[in-house]
Amino acid sequence: MSASGTVGKVKSAAEVVQGIPSGAHIALGGFAIARNVIAVVHELIRQQKRDLTISQGVVGLDTDLLVGAGLVKHLIMGGGSLDRFGPVPCVNRARETKSLVCEDYTSLSMCFRYLAGALGLSFIPIKSLIASEVLERLEAGAGAGDVQRMKCPFTGEEYVALRALTPDVSLVHVQVADREGNCQIDGPRWENEEQAKAGRRLIVVAEEIVSTEYIQRSPERTIIPGHRVEAVIHQPFGAVPTAVFRRYDYDAEHLRLYVEHAQEPKRYQEYLKKFVFDCRDHSEYLEKLGGAKRMEQLKADPVLGY
Repeated sequence: MSASGTVGKVKSAAEVVQGIPSGAHIALGGFAIARNVIAVVHELIRQQKRDLTISQGVVGLDTDLLVGAGLVKHLIMGGGSLDRFGPVPCVNRARETKSLVCEDYTSLSMCFRYLAGALGLSFIPIKSLIASEVLERLEAGAGAGDVQRMKCPFTGEEYVALRALTPDVSLVHVQVADREGNCQIDGPRWENEEQAKAGRRLIVVAEEIVSTEYIQRSPERTIIPGHRVEAVIHQPFGAVPTAVFRRYDYDAEHLRLYVEHAQEPKRYQEYLKKFVFDCRDHSEYLEKLGGAKRMEQLKADPVLGY
């Protein structure tokens, strides 16, 4: 129970994923190898939630894991990589073999699509895609039904109308939340706020659970308000091996290991078996990465934030 007498929203990753059906459209927060919802992605793989549509501003390790596990049929993205560790190998392989449908936007236009959903609009007009190859490819491919050239009814100026993105479930990793889902995000937010508010359901993964009183001391820092949140997963180091600003750095050793395995489908399956299927939960996974000693090594410098 919270201080107000209402039931809190804290659940385990396994409980949350049980309520996500196969075929759902899931929006993933984070950016490349920062604030990925790894704990939930591993659980989606364990529970074999299939035929997913995944949308993400800049795809990273979390999306690559799901695609490599064969669970994604449709990908809506604004670019992506594993940063200094190279491209997203499973996503690129799936694109080459045409085993999934891809819609390629810019990260800015993805943000606008989420913004439209967050505002309750069916579309939003922008100018940034005009005269670009990105728009031409969308019009000629899978995105044809989601983009439309239009003229302003007031000035006659040319715009591109983007269909709103309203994911079935939005998943966002945050540094701090209370039991009612009021969240603070330190550092870059990218399109995560718009993405969170566009989702029909919103689930957050929090490094730390704090009191509502603590949240209320700095109300301007509440990026996601609790009334929009369905569930809070309390999972310290829940984004490892990706980074969380002011909490921990990315695990370079493990990311190199991942890339090495992801180059070949057979070796990738070996990776999934060892680090996902053979782990009952995220705690067992962290133990395989070196446990408390390794997590201590990854902790961020309190001044620099990484």
